[in-house]
Amino acid sequence: MLFALICTDKPASLDLRLAVRPDHLKHLESLGAALKAAGPFTDDEGKPSGSLVIIEAADRAAATAIAAADPYARAGLFASVDIRPWKWLIRNPEAA
Repeated sequence: MLFALICTDKPASLDLRLAVRPDHLKHLESLGAALKAAGPFTDDEGKPSGSLVIIEAADRAAATAIAAADPYARAGLFASVDIRPWKWLIRNPEAA
């Protein structure tokens, strides 16, 4: 089952995001094939303001555990994290 992790940064948190980014990227890499896509949301000036992470997980509890283990979440970067089931219908490279 796929889940979208829709994460919104706290205001004025760019320095924290940049400091924790290397650990965040290691976390994403550790997900292996469970990670389907990831990248930052940006503000109108192009500065990161949140994250979108698409993962495969057995259920919502597993997706929640993955989200909670993210170094960004552990560092308190996010004002909110919305976890939604997601269906990849268009341009899914795994669809046959």
